[in-house]
Amino acid sequence: MKRYSDEFKEQILEECSQVGNIALVARRHNISKSTIHSWIKAHRKNGSVKPLPKVLDKRINELEKRLEEVSTENERLKRLVAEKELELAILRDLRNRVNPR
Repeated sequence: MKRYSDEFKEQILEECSQVGNIALVARRHNISKSTIHSWIKAHRKNGSVKPLPKVLDKRINELEKRLEEVSTENERLKRLVAEKELELAILRDLRNRVNPR
């Protein structure tokens, strides 16, 4: 398997961005489209074609998991608040019926 320098990868990604056609750039440089797509994916994830150090990659995974947990908890709390607001509205309505102002 051929290895490409990070600078070359960045050049290819820039060319893809300018040309707007990955297949054409791949043919020009005799590189598979899937290779370029993997570079694009890495670039989107890391902001660069250089792989993240394992420590950072692990930390990102931990933070993504925590974000998912917090998002789930947030949705649960939103539902709970909505239920409590409904209960409060019902109680106010009952109070006003029994003891009109």
